[in-house]
Amino acid sequence: MAAAFVTGPNGSGPRLVVVLGPTATGKSDLAVELALRLGGEVLNADAMQLYRGMDIGTAKLSLAERRGVPHHLLDVLDITENASVAAFQREARALVERLLDAGRVPVLVGGSALYLRSVLDEMTFPGTDPAVRARLEAELATEGPAVLHQRLACLDPAAAAAVLVSNGRRIVRALEVIEITGQAFSGRLPELGEPRYGAVLLGLELPTEALDQRIEERVRRMFEAGLVDEVRQLLEYGLRDGRTASRAVGYQQVLDALDTDGDLDRAEADTVRATRRLVRRQRSWFRRDPRIRWLDGLDDPVSSALGVLAGR
Repeated sequence: MAAAFVTGPNGSGPRLVVVLGPTATGKSDLAVELALRLGGEVLNADAMQLYRGMDIGTAKLSLAERRGVPHHLLDVLDITENASVAAFQREARALVERLLDAGRVPVLVGGSALYLRSVLDEMTFPGTDPAVRARLEAELATEGPAVLHQRLACLDPAAAAAVLVSNGRRIVRALEVIEITGQAFSGRLPELGEPRYGAVLLGLELPTEALDQRIEERVRRMFEAGLVDEVRQLLEYGLRDGRTASRAVGYQQVLDALDTDGDLDRAEADTVRATRRLVRRQRSWFRRDPRIRWLDGLDDPVSSALGVLAGR
């Protein structure tokens, strides 16, 4: 099926296709299938798949599973680097525009809502103030994330509700932005309007019971496939120093087990629970966006997606 199947306004050429939704719903496989049928290429919008070496725990597709479809924005960061939404926005938009100019259909796929919105909406990101950042990080080290999260809740309740109490890095960033700009961190999200590039947003979803079962099976397969060994190997490359990478679901739970009692069965159970919490946060984010066309992941999502793209 040719790329012309998905056209921009007034039939002006290929447009951006976005595949999003909670983790473990099958987004990566759907994106590959759509890219094959539409003459496209896949752009990753999963924050943790940006990291080299984090393969098993992020469910990164193997080369065989990519089926010859070019994939972009995978394996672009070392695990000691901090992922930046602003940097991702620049790279992703440049890739989208290059593919559109070449007559290819970019298929943007992921479950990281802020990363997706950075491409689709008119979002700007303030810089950092080294002095403010250093002071907040020192407070984080001495007082702990709960104290800073409580401060964020007083200054910006909406931002605090969207950030886990344990996520010190994001709490520090939110407080930094508030101090630098004098504005609420949550208020930086623009109103939902026409998405950039005439994008079509396809949301993949499963009933909660089916998704819970899929998460359990997926986590079990990850541990059987060698997630613990992957974590041990990444420790040699500085995983503990990676403030973003070390907090990834699965990796954090294995690290906690290796640092304490070595109970890997507990780490697996904790990973299942953490993944379910992640799904709840993702659903909360995505359900606010009326532009998304939701697809049933159990009922031939490929045909449903192609129907949406054809205007049916």
